[in-house]
Amino acid sequence: MKVTIRINGDVLSAYIPKKDLEEPIISVENEDLWGGSILLRNGWRLALPHHPQDTRLPVTMEASIRRP
Repeated sequence: MKVTIRINGDVLSAYIPKKDLEEPIISVENEDLWGGSILLRNGWRLALPHHPQDTRLPVTMEASIRRP
């Protein structure tokens, strides 16, 4: 699914256009964000693809839902 990672002030969030849903990111698996998974406030865990560490936000990419 398409997801846009963006930052507003100090809050990192994920916007999922297909669901018209924007949720704050509450934890990040990898320190540099890319290539790991993120946990959204609603409990969804998304796997993000690898990107260079200096990727500027906002960025739209394909992500997948990780099942526990």
